[in-house]
Amino acid sequence: MKHSTTPQTRRGHRGGPARRIGRTLALVLPVVLVLSGTLAVTRVNWTGSPRSSVLTATDVTDAHVSSKAVTQAPQDALREQLMTELQDKNPGQVLTHLQQAVNGHPALAKHCTSIARALGRAAVRMYGASRAQSYARPVCDTSFASGVLAAHS
Repeated sequence: MKHSTTPQTRRGHRGGPARRIGRTLALVLPVVLVLSGTLAVTRVNWTGSPRSSVLTATDVTDAHVSSKAVTQAPQDALREQLMTELQDKNPGQVLTHLQQAVNGHPALAKHCTSIARALGRAAVRMYGASRAQSYARPVCDTSFASGVLAAHS
């Protein structure tokens, strides 16, 4: 009985053409299925109008751009809301609402500094520098206080 001198291990075994074809299909098949499903969905007339049911890339881009123009970025909406709120409430309450908004939506944290500075500048215009400074607290790394200082200088 002869024994092989090279040990056969499962790890060292690359497999034959069937294994290579299987791997290729495993990578390509999901992509093909997604693309064919996407194309099928774009060809369906979802509106019910007799217009052509083929959706072009231009239609998608136009719809996307027009919806972007109508809606406001979350940080801009928050800034506008807090500035309006500053007309009726003291800066301390507005800063509390800013902190709550950032805690509730962590994606707003990168905009917190600019919003707090804007609130500080607005508070100086409304209350004067010394009174506005009395409302300062460590929201967004004391950005409100730096906004007060910038408006006072």
